[in-house]
Amino acid sequence: MADDLLVIIPTRGRPQAVPEIMQSWDDTGATADLLFAMDTDDPELPAYKNHAAALKDDPRVRFTFSKRRRLCGTLNQQAVKAAKQYRFLAFMGDDHRPRPADRPWDERFRECLSGGPGIVYGNDLLMGERMPTAVAMTSDIVTTLGYMCPPGLVHLCVDLCWLDWGRGMERITYLPDVVIEHLHPAASKAPMDAGYEEANSTEQVSSDSAAYYDYRDGGGLEADLAKLRKLVEEAG
Repeated sequence: MADDLLVIIPTRGRPQAVPEIMQSWDDTGATADLLFAMDTDDPELPAYKNHAAALKDDPRVRFTFSKRRRLCGTLNQQAVKAAKQYRFLAFMGDDHRPRPADRPWDERFRECLSGGPGIVYGNDLLMGERMPTAVAMTSDIVTTLGYMCPPGLVHLCVDLCWLDWGRGMERITYLPDVVIEHLHPAASKAPMDAGYEEANSTEQVSSDSAAYYDYRDGGGLEADLAKLRKLVEEAG
């Protein structure tokens, strides 16, 4: 595998997403590595394992299976490990699909991040510039903070944190012509399933919103921004 850009995709209950995402890599000419992160208690685990077996000789992709940690926990576990090897780290949901353009989306991301610590995101055709629902960042951000998502979050609001980090560092780029489509029920692009119901339940919205505001207003964000600003300063 290349050691420049890894896209981490936590996934649960949607094994059909694997071949669709692989097709989007082929359609866009992407060369970024992929890591599908799955739960060992997923009812769809046999189907995921079938995909892993079918793709075992594809050097771009690997699969990891571990106990359930929900989206943010899984992303943190894998990102902290991968930061030791990769220069850039990205997150996509299993409902994101990069779309073809004049140049590969991952090539554009690499260009934006090659100048030093920073964050970049494209147009998901749902939230657009307002929220990086799929994102890439330099791995030194993860190394500096010790996580890719503030640990108090479970699933929601992490994209708001990435926006806060990038703006606070003054090192964030939005690429409106780089489409990474978010096939979400909110855009009528996917049916509601158990995963969406759990992630968008009243309880989860309330819990993650409270955790985000506590992080943003309770000193956590400012402490992280102090570290990130120092990282930018030291990088020159």
